[in-house]
Amino acid sequence: MSVEETVSPNNFIRHIIDEDIKTGKNEGKVATRFPPEPNGYLHIGHAKSICLNFGIAKDYDGTCNLRFDDTNPHKEDEEFVDAIQKDVKWLGFDWGGRLYFASDYFQQLHDYAVELIKNGKAFVCDLGADEVREYRGTLKEPGRESPCRNRTVEENLDLFKRMKEGEFEDGARVLRARIDMASPNINMRDPTLYRIRHGVIHHQTGEKWCIYPMYDYTHPISDALEGVTHSLCTLEFEDHRPLYDWVLDNISIPCHPRQIEFSRLNLQYTIVSKRKLTELVKEGHVDGWDDPRMPTIAGLRRRGFTSRSIRDFCDRIGVTKSDNTVEMGVLENCIREDLNEHAPRRMAVLHPLKVVIENYPEGHPEELDAANHPQDESMGTRKIPFGREIYIDRGDFLEVAPNKKFKRLVSGGEVRLRNAYVIRCNEVIKDNNGDIIELRCTYDPDTLGKNPQGRKIKGVIHWVSVTHAIEAEIRLYDRLFNLPAPESAGKDYKEFINPDSLWTLTQCFIELSMADAKPGEQFQFEREGYFCLDEAHVSGNRPVFNRTVTLRDTWSKKNSM
Repeated sequence: MSVEETVSPNNFIRHIIDEDIKTGKNEGKVATRFPPEPNGYLHIGHAKSICLNFGIAKDYDGTCNLRFDDTNPHKEDEEFVDAIQKDVKWLGFDWGGRLYFASDYFQQLHDYAVELIKNGKAFVCDLGADEVREYRGTLKEPGRESPCRNRTVEENLDLFKRMKEGEFEDGARVLRARIDMASPNINMRDPTLYRIRHGVIHHQTGEKWCIYPMYDYTHPISDALEGVTHSLCTLEFEDHRPLYDWVLDNISIPCHPRQIEFSRLNLQYTIVSKRKLTELVKEGHVDGWDDPRMPTIAGLRRRGFTSRSIRDFCDRIGVTKSDNTVEMGVLENCIREDLNEHAPRRMAVLHPLKVVIENYPEGHPEELDAANHPQDESMGTRKIPFGREIYIDRGDFLEVAPNKKFKRLVSGGEVRLRNAYVIRCNEVIKDNNGDIIELRCTYDPDTLGKNPQGRKIKGVIHWVSVTHAIEAEIRLYDRLFNLPAPESAGKDYKEFINPDSLWTLTQCFIELSMADAKPGEQFQFEREGYFCLDEAHVSGNRPVFNRTVTLRDTWSKKNSM
């Protein structure tokens, strides 16, 4: 496995592994796994688990398997299998040929189920799903035993065989573990091990099976068959650990991995429930799993996040046993810091206002030098064309300055064009409605790269040449929800979708040097923010750029007012 930069923060999981190695457990070996379900795209919470599992394996010279938990073919798809592999590799990790599917073990899982039946540890139950829930009891009251619980081993073997051969309809029977209906842990009250699923084609096994194992049964056995030493999962599985251990303790399998739980990632202004993310996609609230507003890895990548920034984020938030919610600003600061260091600078005008420089010679454009990065000389320089007509941003001009802090262009005032000259606004052209459509200016040819003699120029604004500019579509993405915890407000979380999470600007202009930009390539549009060329990067004849993040955290400023 490989990653550009590895940080090994200390945490309680590493303490456990260090102690296991010290005492000679597992012969000093460390083997982890990342076991996603192929029923959707990975999200930022999965990134935390990926970095943890693959990172530990790398640091302890161990192995990490990528294993798909594909036991529910109704919700799974080959698209998700491919997308998950792409995301893990993009994050910088490699499973080194250790790619597995839970379905690889269907026959062994079946054989172990038969073993449990023979040992009186499992039985075929005729209760329907609602009846099973009714018999299970509550946190305060014990459950009741199923009327089928005391069937003979022979009867259970016969019924399970007939389940496998497709004799019964969906829901007619299930195979359940025979544990303890009075257990204070509801997960131990005779949980279901197998259920019947007809009419589905599994993406790996086709129509070979019509019975499918449950996750809590499949997971420990898959771990053990692969020789996993430390099975790392999130805190919601803590109450499932006794069942994990029970399964392995009651079958003839030599390996017994240790399950360790850590806190899941909860991120403000978004959700990380795969079920709810699926709803957002299917109901059209977002434009697919890779919509740049989604917390999916594909969405973050399309928005312009780098794998470095996400790994850095996962390192910063750490690994603990306590549930907490991370501020969105932490993730945004990670990408700001990364792109501030690595993204080349370019000029783009999002709200164009035409400027005619009347004393500039017509038909004689020139090429000016501009640094690609103000601090990194290794990024080199580029040529930017300058001519008689340019675009500036409408927000950089006011007829009258509102206060002394306004450092941009005003009527009768001067301003410096970045990497170019000082210009003065002499005349404002308006249409019949009184809207400004053009500025008439003059420039000082002696001010290229230096301040004019005896004049103090307060402001610097960006611009592009009218003749050489490329028209572009700019998509301004913001947080998907306008509430920090949309799932905890006591209402439908979809009521808190931010109506301003996407603004599309269609008449924007970018400098000519971006004509050869590649999909996914990131830039800092000077004074505007960080942007990347969209993966599906053409809308009509216009390239499409997505805003990754603003230059500063405008949300924290807004919320502090």
